[in-house]
Amino acid sequence: MLTGRFPDAGERDPEELLAAYLDVLSDVIDEHGTEAVAAETELSRTTVDALAGGTASGDDAVAIRRAGEITLADAAAVLALSGEFPDADAVTAQARDILLMGMTTAVMDVDAVAARLGGDLDPKTVQQKIEGRHPITLDEYARIHRLLEADS
Repeated sequence: MLTGRFPDAGERDPEELLAAYLDVLSDVIDEHGTEAVAAETELSRTTVDALAGGTASGDDAVAIRRAGEITLADAAAVLALSGEFPDADAVTAQARDILLMGMTTAVMDVDAVAARLGGDLDPKTVQQKIEGRHPITLDEYARIHRLLEADS
């Protein structure tokens, strides 16, 4: 996710990777302010506050878990507010491309991904989430991203 900023994704556990994603989002929120981010995205102030507080320091595991439930598209909308990132559609497309390329590199199909994730997502759902036909949460993205990078 985040346009390839995590080349070590396979070396982190999914929770660490999610926390790292949230750190980047938190930096953008700090740069623009929670009020502005809430006003310029479709996120509620409560969600923006959770993202702002859900850092890798581990101080608030509940906020991290709740923030991990936001979608990739919502995270991309936040990132798009920063000059460091392209528009939200490009961020989302690049993030999905990372997963698709990871599947190719790891020589893993959606059946294998679903099985390795522990069965909480069936292969059809995994495919729909990776292709963008169904929303993918940051938590799900981190789990898939880590899995694919660890096996490539």
